Amino acid sequence: MDTETNPRGIPSFPFMNNVTDYVKSIDEVEPTLQRFQEMVSKYTFMQQNVERRAIGLKEKLPEMKRTLEVVRFLQKKRRDLAETNNNKEEEEEEAEDLEDDDDVRARRRRRDEIETTFSLQDTLYAKAVIKPAEIDQVYLWLGANVMVAYPLDEAEELLQGKLDKAKESLSACDEDLEFLRVQITTLEVAIARVHNWDVGEKRKLRAQGKLPAEGEGGRDKD
Repeated sequence: MDTETNPRGIPSFPFMNNVTDYVKSIDEVEPTLQRFQEMVSKYTFMQQNVERRAIGLKEKLPEMKRTLEVVRFLQKKRRDLAETNNNKEEEEEEAEDLEDDDDVRARRRRRDEIETTFSLQDTLYAKAVIKPAEIDQVYLWLGANVMVAYPLDEAEELLQGKLDKAKESLSACDEDLEFLRVQITTLEVAIARVHNWDVGEKRKLRAQGKLPAEGEGGRDKD
């Protein structure tokens, strides 16, 4: 039988159209059934590995999305504050003669600052005040205790690429899981059909006297 594979190289097990023709093409039934059981175990092992990989991706995706949203938020705030500052510069210059310099600076500071929280640990957060208009880069964990600073535009491109790749990997996991379920089911059906054929053939041979009856000379496994 020609062995086909899915896009990730997982071999498929072809459906057995005619069990009689198939059994006639093999030497012995028992070794074949044993080989089928071993294949079921291998497919099940692969299924468990893919399931674990899919769970890991599903856990990472929300964090990746949040990180990308933060970078885009900072970019938007920089653009918005730059436009707002340009529009209000003339108004504030006219008002500076009527207001105290400290009041003008305080109002600008309140407008440019954002109070937020950031995670120190899983359940521990701290408050921080940031100025989005002054942030032009972010620090991203790349794994293996490595953190690298990226300009906002490069950070967005990197995060979007990683997010797209993670989604593709998760989609591939879903396809592989469905593929593996089909192979396991096909093998289980093949095992049952070959076993039943073998039982039927032994009964015919006993009826013809070509095999000892059950209990004579050992008991055949049905």
